[in-house]
Amino acid sequence: MQYGICNLGIVPIRLEPTDTSEMVTQALYGDYFKVLEQRKQWSRIRFAFDKYEGWIDNKQYLEIEESNYNNLDKSDINLSKDLIEFVSDASNNLYPIPVGSDLNGLNLLNHNFDGAALTSKCTKEHIIKSSFLFLNAPYLWGGKTPFGIDCSGFTQMVYKLNGYKLSRDASEQATQGEALSFIEESEPGDLAFFDNAEGNITHVGIIMEDNYIIHAHGKVRIDRLDHSGIYNIDKNTHTHKLRVIKKIV
Repeated sequence: MQYGICNLGIVPIRLEPTDTSEMVTQALYGDYFKVLEQRKQWSRIRFAFDKYEGWIDNKQYLEIEESNYNNLDKSDINLSKDLIEFVSDASNNLYPIPVGSDLNGLNLLNHNFDGAALTSKCTKEHIIKSSFLFLNAPYLWGGKTPFGIDCSGFTQMVYKLNGYKLSRDASEQATQGEALSFIEESEPGDLAFFDNAEGNITHVGIIMEDNYIIHAHGKVRIDRLDHSGIYNIDKNTHTHKLRVIKKIV
């Protein structure tokens, strides 16, 4: 088994080993993973954080030892806090990194970081505050940053910034936590899941106070939430059908 760590700010992870394949998620700076299969130009990886799998360009990560992987896996939370930060190498070259980048691998990558970091788990009250970092970020399938993000990438990153692990896809996130029977039982920071005509969960958002929800739909936006689902305040219509509400924290 081989192991690796992302040494660049934002790296696309593909469904197939080609640049033209669909981007299914992104590796952010400091994300570490197992290398399941290695080819000449591409490697199939499994992230330590959420066990998600995909293909990464071999030029966009650094191989590490199993002991390094295990040490990273035991490390406490240490994430970049601001929207965009920089790390520098020994020659003082700067590398931009997005909010939520993992800083535990700085020594392995021979990088320095002088910015603000999150080093402890936050209380549930901080979840909504963190979600505003992504407000108006454009929707991007497979995206996980304020420069492009999908619905489950949004919820995953917001929870990550508060010290909690969510799976990558909405359907998998819906298997976590405790189901609630009514919206009235929910609290700000709980997750609401929505299904399509076939009954498959395809969307997720974060519940706010007073029956509002923040979610990624075209962009990260705030809409109304009722027992039917999401009511789009711009289109004056329901856009997503409510399936279940989950308390994760």
